[in-house]
Amino acid sequence: MPPSSPAPPARSADSTGSRLRGIGSWIRSAPGTYLWLTALFVTTVIVHQMSPDFEEDFLRQRSTNIHELSQDPVRVLIASAFWIDGGRWLPCAVLYTVFHARAEHWLGTLRWLVVVVAAHVLASLFSEGVLAWAIRHGYVQQSAANTLDIGISYALAGVVAVLTYRVPALWRYVYLFAVLVFYGVPLITGRSFTDLGHFTAVLIGLACYPLTRDRPDHRGRAAAARSRPVRRNRHRTKLPPAQ
Repeated sequence: MPPSSPAPPARSADSTGSRLRGIGSWIRSAPGTYLWLTALFVTTVIVHQMSPDFEEDFLRQRSTNIHELSQDPVRVLIASAFWIDGGRWLPCAVLYTVFHARAEHWLGTLRWLVVVVAAHVLASLFSEGVLAWAIRHGYVQQSAANTLDIGISYALAGVVAVLTYRVPALWRYVYLFAVLVFYGVPLITGRSFTDLGHFTAVLIGLACYPLTRDRPDHRGRAAAARSRPVRRNRHRTKLPPAQ
């Protein structure tokens, strides 16, 4: 009787299924990040169908420049967060997964959204306010009031900064130093209003520390274990024997 052939190993299929479930769980833990990323994918596809001249005019109308902010600030502050300058979606997907999804998973969707909105809105208004002052005093040409200023970078800078409080204490200051250098050097060397907006967003993200105070830190289980009530064994006093 010929020996039966061994069953093929199921380890590969199990490993693939486990990875897919892990990816799905990660995406579900950061719904705001991936809904936003999906919207950016759609708008990026739309932009790629436009002619260069029409694209520039179209995006300028959704830009947070001085002209558009003076006309309809709410509309442009919202619209500018859903278009990518340059039309490169894949790098955004990587950055969103590394920073936005991690921050949303840690802070929760609502607190993450507060950081995103605060960094995007306040950095835009502050940098454009400084630009308006520079135009008014003759340091910058009047044409700068209608520049193209769209994108997601201010919100990203704020989230990168707030993640400082998620880094283990041993590496926290190294991470903070790297963030300040990354966003501070262009501000010193380039001194553009966009560089000012990025650095402002970093400061706003760091100012969001109160949103992180009761969130799980890098110590994870150790912090959770310390928060559990300690069981105390009560000493039972024995009654004397009856006489």
